[in-house]
Amino acid sequence: MAGTFSQIYIQIVFAVKNRNGLIHQSWEEELYKYITGIVTNKEQKMLAINGMPDHIHILIGMRPSCCLSDLVREIKKSSGNYINEKKLSKNTFEWQAGYGAFSYSHSSLDNVISYIKNQKEHHKRRSFRVEYIDFLEKFQIKHEEQFLFDWIE
Repeated sequence: MAGTFSQIYIQIVFAVKNRNGLIHQSWEEELYKYITGIVTNKEQKMLAINGMPDHIHILIGMRPSCCLSDLVREIKKSSGNYINEKKLSKNTFEWQAGYGAFSYSHSSLDNVISYIKNQKEHHKRRSFRVEYIDFLEKFQIKHEEQFLFDWIE
């Protein structure tokens, strides 16, 4: 849209159903490339993507015309189908319902990108549960633990 200028950066976080560690290191890069293709085809800008066997972090530059819930729904649906059709996982793959979305300023991007790129190192010291609840508290998002992801510890 002519005359529309924006700067919207969103980190999206979502988990594998039941927090099962189904994302295998041998095909995670293939999954990240596939998800990057979805984001790009939806005319959004992928800034960073990485994760762990049980969850994923995505940082995008988002156009104001984008509906975030539609984008996340498409990422989860298409990538889940892709994993199952290519038989990348030995088990049926599903993403858990829900997601976290956190907005950032342009000046924070380097730190957020570094944080996402270093997920595996980061999670040697902190569980996903602690990380996710810290995000909710840092961003002052009211929540009740019973409505968060299913935590299997």
